[in-house]
Amino acid sequence: MDIILVNRFYAPDISATSQLVTDLAEHLSAQGHKVSVLCSRQYYDRPDDSLPRSEIIKGVAVRRLWTTTFGRGNIMGRAMDFLSFYIAFTFTALRLFSRKNLVICCTDPPLVSIPCAMACQLKGARMINWLQDLYPEVAVSLGVIAETSVLTTLLKKLRNWSLRVADANVALGDVMATRVSALAPLTTLCVIHNWSDIDPNRVRPSNSDNSHPLRKEWGLENVFIAGYSGNLGKAHEIATLIAAAELLRGNDKVHFLIIGGGYYYQHLITEASQRQLANIVFKPYQPRECLEQSLTLPDVHLVILNPEMEGCIVPSKYYGAAAAAKPVIFIGAEKGEIAQIVNSSQSGIVVPPGNGTELARILLELSNDPDRVESLGRNSLEGFQQRFASRHALQAWQELIESFNQG
Repeated sequence: MDIILVNRFYAPDISATSQLVTDLAEHLSAQGHKVSVLCSRQYYDRPDDSLPRSEIIKGVAVRRLWTTTFGRGNIMGRAMDFLSFYIAFTFTALRLFSRKNLVICCTDPPLVSIPCAMACQLKGARMINWLQDLYPEVAVSLGVIAETSVLTTLLKKLRNWSLRVADANVALGDVMATRVSALAPLTTLCVIHNWSDIDPNRVRPSNSDNSHPLRKEWGLENVFIAGYSGNLGKAHEIATLIAAAELLRGNDKVHFLIIGGGYYYQHLITEASQRQLANIVFKPYQPRECLEQSLTLPDVHLVILNPEMEGCIVPSKYYGAAAAAKPVIFIGAEKGEIAQIVNSSQSGIVVPPGNGTELARILLELSNDPDRVESLGRNSLEGFQQRFASRHALQAWQELIESFNQG
């Protein structure tokens, strides 16, 4: 089958959607499909660097479109980057798409499903929406646009149309699927969770015995580490973490390790400096080949989501933590997607946002109870192997795509 994947970022970029789209594209290519990708020339966190216009990566033909390169520093710049991608993508899609294509459209940039659906309808291509998030709902929750505005109403109508005319919509979890089913009840809807491609057989979970190579390198010997890895953006919140860090300021045993980037990453650096919180350590995004080390370094992982975002976003950070056999402390809605996974698998603890006292208490308890930490970590790994290893999701994608040949 001739498959085209659409996403703003692709390998060698290391952002979450880039890694997922790259994994899927390479898997489908290895299965004998003709696979190509339409993306931008940008890196997620390095707007000044540019990637080649086209290349072949592991059998996948990558075509990178020109866009503006303002980056993520301000809203207007990001909007211009989005707009330029929409324009470049639309012209390219109208030229390239045909009846032989199956187009898998990932939702970066937001609402790209609208021009993608238009091009597919005009050119007769089939289309799958891969819903990593739901816009404009996310923008409304963040206060970027008003819920009752004419623009929001128009965008919702166009987005819902793009869902209805798609041949299939893929949601990341049951909570998101429930929400999508109300928006596009006439389309094929399925749930395929995101994944981590970390191989648990190569991972050697590290306790606080200083044997992990990064402990000495990063000055984290003899401490209990609560780690956060990935984008820390406006869909998350940091007040709970800051409050816990302040309560634990005088405790030399518990430290926070923040690896990644994003709006709140920079804000948290400023807050930690102003509040003199030496128990928060910051590191940049790590290369993909180093993730096994960086994800196994923390004793527990923090996963955070603003409750208003439930059903719109599913944090993929959980899967990497589970693959590394680490417990997860989820700061978010008690009935949210990740909270349900954590509770059902007994792989961690759920903390309501704003309750820094509870977070500090739990971290202190876990730092003094290595047996419990190890037990929760084993449950994380077992749940990962049973449900969230990449083989499960890639097989589900393969079956979905093969169903188009049978239709």
